[in-house]
Amino acid sequence: MRFFLSKIMLLKRLLFSLLVAVTGVAAPLAVRANHVFIPMDNTQKECLKAYGVAFWLLQREVPVDWLLNYRGGAFAFESTAGAENELAVRGVTFQVISEAQYTSILQEIADPNANMDVMKLEKVPKIAVYTPKGKQPWDDAVTMVLAYAEIPYTQIYDDEVLAGQLPKYDWLHLHHEDFTGQYGKFYSSYRNYPWYQQQQRDAEATAKRNGFAKVSQMKGSVTVKMQEFIAGGGFMFAMCSATDSYDIALAGLGVDMVESMYDGDPADPAAQSKLNFNRSLAFENFQLVRNPFEYEYSNIDMQPGERGLGEQNDYFSLFTFSAKYDPVPTMLCQNHEKTIHGFMGQTTAFRKRLIKSDVVVMGDTKQTGEARYIHGTLGKGTWTFYGGHDPEDYQHLVGEDPTDLALHPNSPGYRLILNNILFPAAKKKKQKT
Repeated sequence: MRFFLSKIMLLKRLLFSLLVAVTGVAAPLAVRANHVFIPMDNTQKECLKAYGVAFWLLQREVPVDWLLNYRGGAFAFESTAGAENELAVRGVTFQVISEAQYTSILQEIADPNANMDVMKLEKVPKIAVYTPKGKQPWDDAVTMVLAYAEIPYTQIYDDEVLAGQLPKYDWLHLHHEDFTGQYGKFYSSYRNYPWYQQQQRDAEATAKRNGFAKVSQMKGSVTVKMQEFIAGGGFMFAMCSATDSYDIALAGLGVDMVESMYDGDPADPAAQSKLNFNRSLAFENFQLVRNPFEYEYSNIDMQPGERGLGEQNDYFSLFTFSAKYDPVPTMLCQNHEKTIHGFMGQTTAFRKRLIKSDVVVMGDTKQTGEARYIHGTLGKGTWTFYGGHDPEDYQHLVGEDPTDLALHPNSPGYRLILNNILFPAAKKKKQKT
């Protein structure tokens, strides 16, 4: 009897030890199996900051699933220490779900009939913003949204580009910039303003320091360096006047397109006929605006009078791409809205008939024949052009206060910028088309 009891006790101890062992292993597995789900549809309180959390996770080597076309382009990741607190601090809406729940979501996305897919984000993109060191009398939508989302970036300008530093970065942003060397064609309205005069002095000093006789020549070399950056595998994103002025500078390499008030001598009267559209990224067959007093570079940009749109009726529509077959434009168009309120800039919208045939139009206004959001490839890299200056300020004027993004935490127009920020973090998939 005593022997029998002792065997029972031994068996109980063995079973207890086994239970502890199993529980000790199973409990951590259960924790690891939980996922954090971040919706990006209209239930999200802080869409813009959610991108910042995704970047924060990548910095900590935590992979993030970008659920394309699911709940507005939701994010999900395996539960990790500190993440829920970070989400709560930033005010981002989230939900902790079980492994079974997440598997069900993945099964729904994997359905061949569902226009959805999972894009794995793994790499922390190194971000460079091309901007002068001195303060400008206008803001930059990209730097504002990067600051709001708490995504770090490095400022670079002509010296760094010409010194060959671009390969250090994955992503390059250009904003309200003039690559033609005409200082934004602000001469007529602002030539007597101290900021304009200082801008010209700084640019001329930089050109001289780098061995160029003219600012326009220096800017041309800068555009070539940027083109080489893209071809080598970089990602370039441009807004406002940086879009068309960049392509004009490329097409006009070696041609004097600049009048005497900008560079000291007259422009070449045959400049138009000497443009080489094979060099440009997005546009071809455009006509230069030769009048140095006119606030426009070319006919690429649609003019207010011909657009017939105002703040109340200016909208553009995002295209819907196949998530499983065209993941790149699908990523760049992730949003909780498909119709975006338009906004103006020195360059507002691109005339469709001047866009090259291999360019992907991702957002347009059909009734006016204009594109607002376009994308293309060059070599191993890509570029994206986004018309307008500030997605939440319809007609932002020189000297106005910057937009307070805390008032626009779910801005669909700003989301398009942040899609481009995360795009380089994606694990490359072979495109099927």
